[in-house]
Amino acid sequence: MIISAIKTKIVNIPFVDPPKTGFLTLEKIDLLIVQVETKEGVIGTGHLHPLSGGLKTLEMCIHEMLKPLLIGETIDNIEALWTKMWKATFIQGRMGITVMAMSALDIALWDCYGRTKKMPLWKIWNGTQRDFPVYGSGCYRGLGHDGMIKKAKNYINKGFKSIKMQVAHCFNNDEDIVNVRDMREEIGEDIGIMIDVNQGWSVDETIKVSKSIEKYNPEWLEEPVMADDFDGYEEICNSTSIPIVTGENNFTHHDLLPLMKNRKIPILQPDIMRGGYTNLIHTSNLANQYGIEIAPHMFPELSIHIVASIQNPSWLEYMGWYDHLWEEPLIPENGTLKPTERHGHGMDFKSEIGSFKS
Repeated sequence: MIISAIKTKIVNIPFVDPPKTGFLTLEKIDLLIVQVETKEGVIGTGHLHPLSGGLKTLEMCIHEMLKPLLIGETIDNIEALWTKMWKATFIQGRMGITVMAMSALDIALWDCYGRTKKMPLWKIWNGTQRDFPVYGSGCYRGLGHDGMIKKAKNYINKGFKSIKMQVAHCFNNDEDIVNVRDMREEIGEDIGIMIDVNQGWSVDETIKVSKSIEKYNPEWLEEPVMADDFDGYEEICNSTSIPIVTGENNFTHHDLLPLMKNRKIPILQPDIMRGGYTNLIHTSNLANQYGIEIAPHMFPELSIHIVASIQNPSWLEYMGWYDHLWEEPLIPENGTLKPTERHGHGMDFKSEIGSFKS
């Protein structure tokens, strides 16, 4: 179980249906794929999709700063390896590039460990194999009023019980209110509506719009203001009956702790790229002490092992971005996902994507 090699590869793959987010232009899936190999020949894989560049910088960080820390180490205590990388990069890191690079390695390490033990991660972590709720995400604001509703209905026709639409950026406040109203009217009262702002409003805007959309019973209002505006989040939570959620742009439990301590946020959405499996589990357990649930941001095929193993799971998020990349994609049925028995995290890229030159 000694780490003998760490390899990286940058790939650019077209989306099947490019997402019209309205604030990011995404034409291709730009991935940094990481492989960790042991002397016994077991390979684990991790990857990053940062959305807005930086792949070469992340790759350099892995090879210059992190790889030398891991070669020759064993994979029997991955938490200790995470801590070793954290401490070694403390001056340059704690957020951003170093933590994202650590996260890709951490995912690959856990995958390698699970494959070595011939067990899925959820089983290693004493999780349960059952159906977990998934919401249909990606009713993008760039699709416009009618397009968002059409995408939502497509999800509902596939059995999803909740969908996520977007506001702000492409719309003014009055248009956002109309879009939420019409979405509710079109899909009925029995389907949950998550609303994603992508940090597009001010605190005052959020308070104003929230008062106008409360009657449409949103499941939640997501990331209305900048991720580090902790005082703003507390003010917003005190002003509306809509559950306010956030966390995808915060790094590790350190950055999420102020949101836990104010006890106003009912659900946090940590991103596995911003802490890896090791820190996402730690964050989840810490959040549970504050009565907060966890709905990981994106990557349901990886995050399902987390929600299957913690005491405070909420939703998984599905957009289908990566389904065409996998040998065996994990696709929701009737709005749920169940973890598989495949070893490690169980996800293998198609050979033309994930193979490395020898």
